Amino acid sequence: MRPRAGVEQAGESDLGCQRQNNEDRYSYWEPDSDADFRLKGRLAIVADGMGGYEGGQEASRIAVETIEQTYAASPQDPRTNLISGFRAAHQSILEHARQNPVFHNMGTTSTAIVVLDKNLYYAHVGDSRLYLVRNGKIGRLTRDHSYVGRLVEQGIILPEEAESHPQRNILTAALGAGAEISPESPESPISLESGDILLLCTDGLWSVVREAEILAAVSEEAPESACRRLVRAARAVGAPDNVTVQVLRLA
Repeated sequence: MRPRAGVEQAGESDLGCQRQNNEDRYSYWEPDSDADFRLKGRLAIVADGMGGYEGGQEASRIAVETIEQTYAASPQDPRTNLISGFRAAHQSILEHARQNPVFHNMGTTSTAIVVLDKNLYYAHVGDSRLYLVRNGKIGRLTRDHSYVGRLVEQGIILPEEAESHPQRNILTAALGAGAEISPESPESPISLESGDILLLCTDGLWSVVREAEILAAVSEEAPESACRRLVRAARAVGAPDNVTVQVLRLA
């Protein structure tokens, strides 16, 4: 989908150097009608599935499609619609696993954003990430729902140690895991400015590419070439996982 004026958008997903299949997925959506666009804005999603050869692929597909469909159909405000989408995705994954026992341990991370009238809404479960780049600085908006993320929050290890920690892949929350989920979603939107850059990515990127390199790529390149550059950077250091990134630059 080609975005309406006001934002440059691009995304890329890569198998990586060691995986046999791609369990990541991403999407970008806008309503067809201008009237709906004024109410719904722009929706971007990334997801990183888990649960075996096909389970991870199915979980991330279900999550992205369900979040997008629920958001598009829900009549409430953007935050409520996002949370509804995450809860619907969680239930859909659980039901799919119930009907297909081979996928009993399927699940997925997901990070989704809505940009509406220079306001940013997001919902998040797992360890995919959302970054905001403004005035030459990069900041992470989401927290990792992982065992290592808890160690960082408790001050037991440093953030830079978390990125290479051997237990960094142990999640404490995921869509399709557990009876209930509580998506991370700020009650109030974040105000955006012209020139802001939003980057969503899976851990296949952030675990091997430093924030300084991410910042340089999105600051120096248009979104499409920045995505390619970041995937190349991950592959250059072995890319042990699938690599997915989506970039939006506000006009």
